Amino acid sequence: MRLRHIEVFQAVLQAGTLTGAAKLLNVSQPAATKLLQHAEQQLGFALFTRVLGRLQLTPEGHLLKDRIERVSDDLRELQRLAENIRQPGHYPLRAVSTPTLASALVPKAVTRLRKEFPSASIELFTQHSQEMLNSILLRETDVGLTLQDVYHPGIHQETLCQGQLMVIAPPGWWKKSELGKPVPLDTLAGVPMVGIAVKDKLGRTLRAHMQYLSPTPDIQIHVQTYQFARALVADGHGLALVDPFTALDREEQEVQVRVLAPALPVPLYALYRKASRLSPIQKGFLSQVKKVARSYIGS
Repeated sequence: MRLRHIEVFQAVLQAGTLTGAAKLLNVSQPAATKLLQHAEQQLGFALFTRVLGRLQLTPEGHLLKDRIERVSDDLRELQRLAENIRQPGHYPLRAVSTPTLASALVPKAVTRLRKEFPSASIELFTQHSQEMLNSILLRETDVGLTLQDVYHPGIHQETLCQGQLMVIAPPGWWKKSELGKPVPLDTLAGVPMVGIAVKDKLGRTLRAHMQYLSPTPDIQIHVQTYQFARALVADGHGLALVDPFTALDREEQEVQVRVLAPALPVPLYALYRKASRLSPIQKGFLSQVKKVARSYIGS
């Protein structure tokens, strides 16, 4: 199939008629008909059949649909990339972050970045750390943000800053005089808590801390995101151990926050391919993320 055949296939699929497809393609109806007929002649089978005045996919057309849509998506991405390359100094930013960082850090960093690169294309994705590693290696994204130590020989891992594991509690749980003091780990024994079921290094560390307490904390609810844990804590379901960015996010529900003792470091990492040089907008993004992150942890 030629590119023009793919375009008419997509247009007919969207419009349901050749007249509508012609309008989408900005050509005459006979021209759209000729394009579709030529595509079917080249393939050797029909792509659409007429049902009650509308064109519907044939079984053969259904088999091609997913692959054609992927090709069409790739063409649109290629066009967007070319448009951005034409603007000197403005390259697209394709950044991926874990759900926690996508909520707490990335929007603020992008807002600052837009002042420096107002016309640049920005694409933001959310993935867990292993998926993030794969997407960067496959060049689906270029820069990643994670709290997990991820090693791969083709990936450069940069520590942007480092916070500490925090304990969060419902409003009024602690006296005001206690808020500036660390929470000893052993004082969590037997306390109602929201359990963390996140399957990464930090999540496993949190669970390990809990299982050695005696008695173990009273955990009746387990969650898979730190933001979910914070929301439940704010509603009075007990305490939770979370990363500093979730704990100190002022735009989420109000909770009390204290540092855990002994201190457990929580680094913020940036990931990008070793073989690729960071573009100006990618460097600017990481710089803004670092500034926002340090505004949270005060370092």
